[in-house]
Formats: sequence, C-alpha cells, structure tokens
Amino acid sequence: MQTARVRLGKGGRLVIPADFRKALGLREGDELVVQLSGDELRVFAVRRAIRYAQEIVGQYVAAHRSLADELIRERRQEAADESVDS
Repeated sequence: MQTARVRLGKGGRLVIPADFRKALGLREGDELVVQLSGDELRVFAVRRAIRYAQEIVGQYVAAHRSLADELIRERRQEAADESVDS
C-alpha cells in the first residue's frame, strides 16, 4: 500500500500526489466521491463508485436480468395506466 504525507491547505484543500493521480487515472476536472468512514476519509473517482455499486447489485441480480429494461417496462406501464385513468 502506498502512503504519502500531505498538508491540508487553505480552505480545506488537499493535494493528491501526482503518482497517486497517475496510478488512479485521475485528471484535473474529474469528479470524485469523498466518504467519511469512522475517523478515515476515503476519496475515489465517481466511475469507481459506479463500478462498486454495480458489483454489489451484481451479487443479488442474475446476470441475464436487465434492471434498466425492467424499469423502462414499469414506467411505460404506469404511463399507459395513467392515460387510461384520465
């Protein structure tokens, strides 16, 4: 595990060392997620957060099942039901 000592700057700014940014594929302007876990601060790219969420959902949903398709079907059905009720 790599570690680095950094200093908290004005306005709470934290500089991520260049070799860490490179290893994570981070570029200026990338969106990050900051998570407080007990007395630790975790920082990761939004794309990693999405991958992590997909991994969690993947443990509970069969590989052949498309949650997006199911949601679209449900929304279309709800819209059709509303138009009949109107």
